[in-house]
Amino acid sequence: MSRLKLVAGGGKRIKRFLDDVMEQGVVIDDVWDLDKINNSAKEALGYPTQKPLTLLDRIIKASSNENDIVADFFCGSGTTLAVAEKLNRKWIGSDLGKFAIHTTRKRMIGVQRQLKKENKSWRAFEILNLGKYERQHYIGVNPNLREQEKQKQLEAKEKDFLNLILHAYRAETVSQFKTFQGKKAGRLVAVGPVNLPVTRLFVEEIILECRQKHITRVDILGFEFEMGLFPNILDEAKAKGIDLAMKYIPRDVFDKRAVEKNQVVFHDVSFIEVKPHFGKGKNKHSIAVELTDFSVFYSQDAKGADESLKKGKSKVIVDKGQVVKISKDKNGIVSREVLTQNWTDWIDYWAVDFDFESKREIVRVKREPDAQIHLDGSTDPVQLKFGDYEEVWTGDYVFENEWQSFRTKKDRSIELKSVFRECPPGRRKIAVKVVDIFGNDTMKIIEVSV
Repeated sequence: MSRLKLVAGGGKRIKRFLDDVMEQGVVIDDVWDLDKINNSAKEALGYPTQKPLTLLDRIIKASSNENDIVADFFCGSGTTLAVAEKLNRKWIGSDLGKFAIHTTRKRMIGVQRQLKKENKSWRAFEILNLGKYERQHYIGVNPNLREQEKQKQLEAKEKDFLNLILHAYRAETVSQFKTFQGKKAGRLVAVGPVNLPVTRLFVEEIILECRQKHITRVDILGFEFEMGLFPNILDEAKAKGIDLAMKYIPRDVFDKRAVEKNQVVFHDVSFIEVKPHFGKGKNKHSIAVELTDFSVFYSQDAKGADESLKKGKSKVIVDKGQVVKISKDKNGIVSREVLTQNWTDWIDYWAVDFDFESKREIVRVKREPDAQIHLDGSTDPVQLKFGDYEEVWTGDYVFENEWQSFRTKKDRSIELKSVFRECPPGRRKIAVKVVDIFGNDTMKIIEVSV
């Protein structure tokens, strides 16, 4: 039964009763009664804003079909992506927090393993670091400028980049040196190139100036470091009386809020040692990788921690590569407990790509209007219209998780040797990536002959 009611202004309002609607079909309630996540729930990952799986399951089913793309640009612990994978949707996830990405990576691997166990299909995924594209922004110049103007613009951008890094590192600028750009706490600071790794030649030039000007304490900041640079170069510098500290420039330097709040941490470079194992007999063309050592030299909140700690309180710090719990009793007596008893305690996740340089990283970029290119080795240029695109190799390779081991809240054990992987005969490069308990990535590449 419906009622018609006249309202002010000559309008009409129709009032329908539930009994009338029920005669035509089932009414879908606009209130969803779902269980919330509590700390004891199996799916709880410790994120305060984590959503229940049942909620995302209902949203994704209602708003997409199989093989559609589901995107979550603040993915947190990866709930949206995990549900999308289970429901056979393609997905894209992003987050500014490295812990969020690391948590999501482990979660998605767990989802894949479960689907594989259930004999269901699943999709491979990639972890892409957009920080390097932000770095390219600092050296990109307008191609339409004249050569002299291009050089001026490049110099200005390089200066802005150096100022950005030194400001984030809390270092003051210096100009009287050839290889140093800053100074902090009695140590000179050298900043590596924005788009290239710190090389042996780069470090050797620093060591040369140190010897010429009697400099003994140096920090070298870089986004990447040349393969095989460590630990030999540090030993060489130490033999010459020079204390070199290598530190990674974090992606957070591009976050103005993090810089202003002094939240950017430049972690010391970690070192990975691995050992390849080759198969025998019928399996002679197979290879496995063993993780034999992982060294870190972090220090965080260590300086003055004993003095600043209040009586009856405790604090966890990182001191010279060890996680240490400092406690001060009511009488002011300080005790220290080392929590990292073994080098394996630092590892949260590690993975192997058995053929690293087989997957070039390709990006699609827009060509300049009226550009001319040569196709398929042709000597005749082809005129392109505005808006044409081309695929360009960035110079980097995509790391593919072909095997991995990681810790979970329930299972803290970790495998230190990968499975054997069948490989075609010949030389190849194997990449090993380790993510430590702070969420920092370290990668080592070795060359082997199968």
